[in-house]
Amino acid sequence: MTAAKTTPPAPPTPAEPLPEAPSDAVDAITDQWAAVRPDLETVPMAVYGRIYRIARAMGERMDKEYAKFGIGRGEFDVIATLRRSGAPYTLSPRQLSATLMLTTGGMTGRLDKLEKAGLLRRSPDPTDRRGLRVTLTEKGLALVEESVTAGLAAQTELLTSALNAEEAAQLSALLRKLLAAH
Repeated sequence: MTAAKTTPPAPPTPAEPLPEAPSDAVDAITDQWAAVRPDLETVPMAVYGRIYRIARAMGERMDKEYAKFGIGRGEFDVIATLRRSGAPYTLSPRQLSATLMLTTGGMTGRLDKLEKAGLLRRSPDPTDRRGLRVTLTEKGLALVEESVTAGLAAQTELLTSALNAEEAAQLSALLRKLLAAH
């Protein structure tokens, strides 16, 4: 029996060039630098400038989305962290502080506000007399379910207004790579 001949795979084709986006404020800045300092490579300035501007604009957009639910981004981060932890949606204040990169004082203020709103409760830690446990209430669970959906919809709206699914995945992978180098 003779083996069937197979055709070697075709070499990968170069990626399609991206359609040219209109000039933006970052282009104006890098163009100015090119005029006065043509020796500078300004691609890093353009990348980080755009990341910063996108993050700032989305931060403001997320503030508006979460305000509809009576919370800010900081409060959302706390209840979302509890929700992501899985049932019974309980963590220690120390675990929350570490996850959210907050000081204990900053965390206490957020917990006070969320507890007063009935979105979480603090109780003694059954394994440590000096410790506390923070648990999402039913009201908090319902609120985080609604607010995460609204927030993700706002993020998706912006992303899909400019990128297709493949481009969005590629951007995510490139940003992951850049963040890992940090």
